[in-house]
Amino acid sequence: MTSSTWTGMVPVEDTALAVTDTGGPGIPVIYLNGQFATQGYWRRILADLGTDFRHITYDERARGKSRRSADYSFEAAVRDVDAVLAARGVERAIVVGWSYGAVVAAHWAARNPARTIGTVLVDGAFPYDWLDDAMEQRIRKLFKRLNLIMPLLRPTGLTPRMTAAQQAESNIELGKLSREAELGPVLDDIKVPTRYVVASGTSFGSKGDEQEQIRAGLDAVTIRNPNIKVSAKVESNHGALLKKDFTAISGAVREVARLGE
Repeated sequence: MTSSTWTGMVPVEDTALAVTDTGGPGIPVIYLNGQFATQGYWRRILADLGTDFRHITYDERARGKSRRSADYSFEAAVRDVDAVLAARGVERAIVVGWSYGAVVAAHWAARNPARTIGTVLVDGAFPYDWLDDAMEQRIRKLFKRLNLIMPLLRPTGLTPRMTAAQQAESNIELGKLSREAELGPVLDDIKVPTRYVVASGTSFGSKGDEQEQIRAGLDAVTIRNPNIKVSAKVESNHGALLKKDFTAISGAVREVARLGE
């Protein structure tokens, strides 16, 4: 985006993360990807926000151009936010997360209020008990089937360099962390301006109105914590909103920037 853009690998624990930092004097924003997505998904939001912001994107462990690791846990994902910000010399930032990245962003913001200008949570971090034994088995079966085509897609960069079992375990861990008893207190602890951008319809692997039931878990959160509001509910489904409704996301980033500075 500017001549000061830096792209490189940031060593973290037993791996290295592919990071892009547009640099410049703008407000720092770090973007946390969907569970198996890459930093390229944010390009429309970055272009819309422009040089008023300093954009930091990266690929999570074994996603995109980042290297494999022995640790794909949620806590590793939270530690990686610290590692990337430290490597780029950023003290305070807006934290934007989509899907899995929204849960990471919520945890990071709750733990680091002095370092968080504000958060934007994009169709994720909904406290809801959606994981039961039947759902866990469904997840395992889904990724077992995907295991047949993953080796073919891996050279294209469309799938992570993780085994199907590792991806299933990551998804199951997310379900446990999303339970009301687990995620609710985290959201209650957020002390910075936080805006949700909520999609409509389904997400990968969901059926019927499952996803809308999950999103309904947000209502009680916004009542309990005045720092948290829904900025927009858009027509796009979970997988398409970064492409089709990017202006709603960039609008939420501008809103928390005004409130947090």
